[in-house]
Amino acid sequence: MARQPRLILPHQPHYIVQRGNDNQPIFRDDEDHERFLGWLKEAARAYRVAIHAYVLMPNHLHLLATPSDEEGLAAMMQKVGRLYVPWFNAKYGRSGTLFGGRFRTALVDPVQYLLPAMAYLALHPVRCQAAYAPLDYRWSSHAHHAGVRPDSLVTDHARYWELGNTPFQREAAYSAMTQQGLNGDELAIIDAAVAKGGALGSHTYLVDLEHKTKRQILPAKRGRPFKVKEA
Repeated sequence: MARQPRLILPHQPHYIVQRGNDNQPIFRDDEDHERFLGWLKEAARAYRVAIHAYVLMPNHLHLLATPSDEEGLAAMMQKVGRLYVPWFNAKYGRSGTLFGGRFRTALVDPVQYLLPAMAYLALHPVRCQAAYAPLDYRWSSHAHHAGVRPDSLVTDHARYWELGNTPFQREAAYSAMTQQGLNGDELAIIDAAVAKGGALGSHTYLVDLEHKTKRQILPAKRGRPFKVKEA
């Protein structure tokens, strides 16, 4: 069966996950992280993709990004891979693939889930027991949003700007949001979307998305084939 194309919509935020092949390390030292982020910044600008948040873990990475067209995300990730993988292999005397297949992506409802997705990403090192608190983890955009360290890779989403009228208000509101964390329902919903790809949003958002894209978004009803009615 042919693999279904990724669901990519221009000017909409997407949650992206890329893992190492067989969950092997893709970052081993500070230079690896710095090289990857530098090439990600170049590729994001070249293909007009706004990076809203990121976290680099030893064997995988998460991004929250908005592309300007349907091809930008894939082009950006391919460009980074073409630069980073040969460099990484040469540095560590290895060969072959580094990443485990194609990246996964979930479309994000900006109204209801953009900010929870940011908190989910920022708290990921804590959930993985790689840090006691988000600010303890260096390779993340959390410090930028918390007002501790500016990051030129990051383009703040409009929903982040709505947190306050001044940088201090936005940073304080964001920090309070991450300190509060996610409730069980939010965590389960985002976990599922990140693991499976597809879309992360309210029921109304997902229904509207089905009609716009003519693709199955919501779970199909048992025993009945899925069919999208024409508008």
